Amino acid sequence: MQYTTSYQTPLGQVLLAADETGLTGLWFEGAKHYGAGLDPEHEEKEMPVFDAVRKWLKMYFDGQEPDFLPPIHMIGSPFRIRIWEHLLLIPYGQTMTYGELAGRIAEERGIARMSAQAVGGAVAHNPISIIIPCHRMVGTDGSLTGYAGGIPKKAGLLKLEGIDTDKLYVPVKGTAL
Repeated sequence: MQYTTSYQTPLGQVLLAADETGLTGLWFEGAKHYGAGLDPEHEEKEMPVFDAVRKWLKMYFDGQEPDFLPPIHMIGSPFRIRIWEHLLLIPYGQTMTYGELAGRIAEERGIARMSAQAVGGAVAHNPISIIIPCHRMVGTDGSLTGYAGGIPKKAGLLKLEGIDTDKLYVPVKGTAL
């Protein structure tokens, strides 16, 4: 059984979901995969994990790097979970490219290469945004590509972490780089 509650951030309302193990979802309202993986029979109810998540989010949005990780419960394929675990290793205030992450996964698996697109697909389906920092992923060319919550929210999160988003850009569809 999953339980939900809402939380207002400076960048918009988020929906939190959890089970008895930990946080299972954190989605910006209106995000591309909003509520993906949420049990159809979920119930709105306060859980102790939500207090920890609210504390983490308050620290984060106050411009502090949280010094703890609330209990999380990643639910997905082994490949997606491994990608999400790697996202947790990207330091606060830093970014990584999809290609870099693909290279790390390839090395870990002992293979010559891994598709950056496959990595991107797993990143895009991260159900625990902000805490599992998929917003720290950028295109090889420094572009602010793909964020289910929307590029303005991604840019806002990166700015909050002290990343100069003026050096990053949003690619215009249909133009060659």
